[in-house]
Amino acid sequence: MDRPLPALTQFVLKVHSRCDLACDHCYVYEHADTSWRGRPKAVPEAVLEQAADRIAEHARAHRLPTVHVVLHGGEPLLAGPGRLRKAAEELRRALRGVSALDLRIHTNGVLLNEQFCDLFVELGIKVGVSLDGDKASNDRHRRYADGRSSHPQVLRAVALLNQPRYRHLFAGLLCTIDVENDPVAVYDALVALDPPRLDFLLPHATWDAPPPRPDGSATPYADWLDIIYRRWDDAGRPVPVRIFDSVLRTLRGESSLTESLGLAPADLVVIETDGTFEQADSLKTAYDGAPVTGMDVFAHSLDEVLRHPGMLARQQGAEQLSQECRACPVVESCGGGLYAHRYRSGSGFDNPSVFCPDLMELIMNIRDREASAPARPADTGLSVHTGDLDELAAGFGGEETVGRLAAAQLEFNGDLLAAVLENAPRADRIAAQAGELLIELDAAAPDALDAVVAHPYLRPWALRILEGSAPATVVGGLAELAAAAALRARRGDTVVVPLREGMLRLPGLGSVSLTTCADHAEVTAGADGFSVRAAGRELWIGWDEGVDGLTPHWQPVRLVELPGWAVALEDTDPLRDSHQWPVAPRLSPGEAKMWAEDLTEAWSLIRRELPVYAPGVAAGLRAITPLHSPDGSDVSAASREAFGAVGAARPDSPDLLALLIVHEFQHVKLGAVLDSHDLYDPADTRTFYAPWRGDPRPLAGLIQGTYAHIAVTDFWRVRRHTAQGEAARTAEAQFARWRQQTSEAVEVLATSGVLTPLGERFVAGMASTAQGWSAEPVSADALSEARRAAESHRADWQARNVTP
Repeated sequence: MDRPLPALTQFVLKVHSRCDLACDHCYVYEHADTSWRGRPKAVPEAVLEQAADRIAEHARAHRLPTVHVVLHGGEPLLAGPGRLRKAAEELRRALRGVSALDLRIHTNGVLLNEQFCDLFVELGIKVGVSLDGDKASNDRHRRYADGRSSHPQVLRAVALLNQPRYRHLFAGLLCTIDVENDPVAVYDALVALDPPRLDFLLPHATWDAPPPRPDGSATPYADWLDIIYRRWDDAGRPVPVRIFDSVLRTLRGESSLTESLGLAPADLVVIETDGTFEQADSLKTAYDGAPVTGMDVFAHSLDEVLRHPGMLARQQGAEQLSQECRACPVVESCGGGLYAHRYRSGSGFDNPSVFCPDLMELIMNIRDREASAPARPADTGLSVHTGDLDELAAGFGGEETVGRLAAAQLEFNGDLLAAVLENAPRADRIAAQAGELLIELDAAAPDALDAVVAHPYLRPWALRILEGSAPATVVGGLAELAAAAALRARRGDTVVVPLREGMLRLPGLGSVSLTTCADHAEVTAGADGFSVRAAGRELWIGWDEGVDGLTPHWQPVRLVELPGWAVALEDTDPLRDSHQWPVAPRLSPGEAKMWAEDLTEAWSLIRRELPVYAPGVAAGLRAITPLHSPDGSDVSAASREAFGAVGAARPDSPDLLALLIVHEFQHVKLGAVLDSHDLYDPADTRTFYAPWRGDPRPLAGLIQGTYAHIAVTDFWRVRRHTAQGEAARTAEAQFARWRQQTSEAVEVLATSGVLTPLGERFVAGMASTAQGWSAEPVSADALSEARRAAESHRADWQARNVTP
């Protein structure tokens, strides 16, 4: 039977086919392939439109949650702001409602300026920069055609990306290895620039054109990288390094982070400026025409590209490796190396990598060092060196950064659960069995347990137990968690769970109403559902039942699945009442449908108009709890103790729901930061004016509100351009008001005198974002209206709170 084709998820879109540098190690212009000479310099708009449609067609057919696109060249900045905008807008148009878009650009950096960065902020484009280390190392290859150094211009570009208002754009630095360079000097120079990620690339070579090996060394590249690995490891691994992280991951049986290691099928295709589909650019180093598929965006689909023999050869894992590679003890990590590096005239790609000795030596060195190293403590906080804090301080936070926040919160919850287990009554049989099952599932089904431990309302329950305010709930709570984890694992375990006045709580899954006077129920998972037995009666519930409300005894948590984001409507958990507003009762099917429709439109708006917030929301916001607004006003809230959840009464429009989501998720992110870092002195008891509240706020409340209003300001900043008529005028006035008042609040924080050094850095990041908006033109009417609103609020506040 034919193997089903995997999907393509990564696309390199060439927007310009020439370069302003003349790097002598460039695989595009200096190696065997010369096809670039006959292609358009800048990609035509028709190619951009059709390429976007082809990518969306493929994403829709394969139901891809996320599509990754890199704008590339040549040097892509030579395409100019207009063409880059067109590329981004076409991709977002085509993928709207289909898949989330992870859009990046890779540049040599020499042309990067504030105009480009502002454009990338608007369009949500992350930026990777090529830099080979210190000046001497970089100048060995990366020079202009007339021999001038490019190093000062690249340093200026990196400094620009490190400004707080642009830091969230910075994707990392890419360094091509030259073993003639001092590895310590290269590594230290790159780490000093505080990149969010480093990528060391082996120079492209084949058996026909092997890489330089000075002094006849058999493994100079492994030796060079080993020096850096030891320095990186001894320093506590201050920045992710893709090649090292990939080796470590594959040694643990996980997937690689790069196509040059591991056995995962290739999932990348290149779209050239003339619209032709090509295989990976690295093949240009093999022979003239090696990447060619003979297909293009106008005449062929991406599924047709996948069936090209060259693409098929890179889909077969270990099967497509040479016999020597298949017998190698490190093949699971090495994967035969980069496909292009295996080429030899006469035998094609049926060879080990030309870097085979280096790859084996590197992998074995790392394996041996890991085996002899003491166990590492779990990383439960943000690493300031990775730039996470700067990215968050600017008001943003992408998928990886928020993912690390979520991982840290999972660790916190796990520690709290362990503490609760320690405090559980040891003589209680139900508590003991639940504890044993939780420990067993931690080893046998860790993903199932993690899903339950990450439930936003675990932490409030655990804290109340540990504070002594709810000791009676410890046994039932542990049993409920064990039952929910067992159901997710679907192993057939039976768990005895105390009932809550006839209601069985299954955190994160839903609740079962039982018309019985029993105190306990037995819960058992099966392949198609689960059974609940109580008072001699058994109830069978299918996994897919109850969402439509036709099974009144079973109230499952409804999951709204959107492109790139799945979020639960949490209206079943009795412990969800952790917000300042009362929770709404269980939604009727009609109400749930309206929530889902509004969330669909709100998420589309966020992805389209606020793309810099979307990846973080998707990575960290797992539940929305419907709230009840007593007076019908728009209310929303986030609880410091419930990471991953926000509460809201459904507003009148999806636009306002989008605003509530990005606003409240700011609180969620900042709460997680404050769990790991002290930003201010908590002993300070002063209160301050906040232009969004009617009461004086302590510094903790002021920093939370100010951080949230970074997103509020940004929302109105964008909406004034995308709304129409009166809505646009209202948005402009709102932008003018919150721009001014958020800046003033940031100034109050900066001059409060109670920030820690880390807090000063964080507030400086907020200030940089706010200041970046100060020069944006606003009409005189909007400024006047904003001034009146600010003065009115201040006067009302003083009348209520200032004693004569």
